[in-house]
Amino acid sequence: MSGGRRLEGGRWGEVNGRKAWVVDIPEVKEGQWRFRQLFVNGQRRPRLPKEGEYRIESLPDFDKKVDPWDQNFRRFVFSGTDIQRWHNLRDVEVMALVRWRDNRLPIQEVDVADRIVTFDRKTMGGLFELYVSHPSTYWVENVLEALDAPSQWYLDRPLGRLYCLPASGEDLAAAEIIAPRLAQVLRVVGRGDAMVKHLHFEGITFAHSEWQPPANWAGSSQAAIDVPGAVFLAHANQCSLSQSVIEHVGNYGVEVGEGCTDVAITHCRMTDLGGGGAKVGHGSARTTVADNEIGHGGRLFMSAVGVWVGHSPENKIVHNHIHDLHYTGVSVGWQWDFEPSKAIGNLIEHNHIHDLGHGLLSDMGGIYTLGVSPGTRLRYNVVHDVNARAYGGLGIYPDEGSSEIVIEKNLVFRCRDGALFAHHNHNVTAENSIFAFNRSAQIERGGIGGFELTCRRNLVYYQEGKAVGDYGSGNDGRDVCAFDHNLYWITSGEPVLFGNKTFAQWQAAGQDKDSLIADPLFVDPEHGNFTLRPGSPAAQIGFEPWQMSAVGPRPPSATPKRNAGPGE
Repeated sequence: MSGGRRLEGGRWGEVNGRKAWVVDIPEVKEGQWRFRQLFVNGQRRPRLPKEGEYRIESLPDFDKKVDPWDQNFRRFVFSGTDIQRWHNLRDVEVMALVRWRDNRLPIQEVDVADRIVTFDRKTMGGLFELYVSHPSTYWVENVLEALDAPSQWYLDRPLGRLYCLPASGEDLAAAEIIAPRLAQVLRVVGRGDAMVKHLHFEGITFAHSEWQPPANWAGSSQAAIDVPGAVFLAHANQCSLSQSVIEHVGNYGVEVGEGCTDVAITHCRMTDLGGGGAKVGHGSARTTVADNEIGHGGRLFMSAVGVWVGHSPENKIVHNHIHDLHYTGVSVGWQWDFEPSKAIGNLIEHNHIHDLGHGLLSDMGGIYTLGVSPGTRLRYNVVHDVNARAYGGLGIYPDEGSSEIVIEKNLVFRCRDGALFAHHNHNVTAENSIFAFNRSAQIERGGIGGFELTCRRNLVYYQEGKAVGDYGSGNDGRDVCAFDHNLYWITSGEPVLFGNKTFAQWQAAGQDKDSLIADPLFVDPEHGNFTLRPGSPAAQIGFEPWQMSAVGPRPPSATPKRNAGPGE
């Protein structure tokens, strides 16, 4: 099921002195169709971003008296000739990266003399990477003059003309060229008084959709929350999508919207996504997202996540393989304080989550949570290789307000900033997990006052940084956090540090009274094998091994069959 259209009737022509396939599209010229994606023979074609990034030189409208993160800008000063008065200037877009957000900003005007670019909308938040002294980076998309490399393309909207440069040895005259036409491919929409029930989709491929943002939209507050699913359900009960493919879309893969209950998304492959994988939206309940591969996302909206859960309870996010995204893997909750939240009783287990961030955005987690969440469990997950730009490349990240959560039997390794960051929480328990080879600190915490974190029976193994980081080191009494029965080992032979304290000083403060400094004797940790060898001292702290290889999708034959609904 395709939401796109084949582009036929082209001819060979020339652009920028290069041979190009040229297709005239009357609907584009008439303003009835625009697209930011093109697929040739089943492959996404790049839309002219040059290699590397530019840096904003300054923000002339910055107000020092106002919180920099609450300011929205219409312009900035660029360096040198980074931006020019290109052809069809209002079709050129600046992509500006701001901590955990991406801004897509169509250009309105360029003042070459003063080096000021003005946009047709305001940004989503301040254009600073981390501090106001360090403005954000950006790149520029859709520049006709930059069309100079194989496989690139450009859509001239005023002329209604597509230029496409062939890949090496490619005959575009014989190729299948598809542009997305529809915002969504499938919509299953009931009403509160007339639910859609027992409707199941199996073995179908959904492709070629693209959401067009509103005229004043630059980006989402977080997680590309505004971007809809190519497959969308609302007010649906006991419906499912299974053994299907969602690919080559400009959206999230699938969205479970308001009023949905007991929906299942299982054994699907979601790949080449403009947004993320699955959205489990506000006002839904008891969705199962299981045994899926979700990868190669954020191709248009970089802040999208693999699986996002909003104000929604009792969902199961289990046995998924989530990889190659620019932001978070699994995000659960949408409440930034300790007020009541509906994201309770959620289960996130047996997921393999890796290769996130790619050094472009900041403040992310392999698994990220928000809000008071009694009954929520994060367990048996393997998370690794989360790489942020400026800060916050974290494995498991219970963020502001996260409370009453149990984090147990997870393996987290090779993340930029830490395996676990307990940030402004109440009563989070992290136990029986392995935290290894994370660069800055293995465990980090916020220290808000009030009881925050229990950390026990964990194996902490690293070669640089600290066992417990500096962030909350000024408030680490037993009334705030409780560490005990943990095992720590640093391979470099340097002292094991807990903020600014040695192990002896840390113990004197009441922490880790029955913990050990000892090599846990992993089989081959440098290559990801954290199985314990015989004689490991991990048994002395009560550590219980588990089957770490059981993560990721199971074969369809290994999972329970769905129950038939009435009348089936």
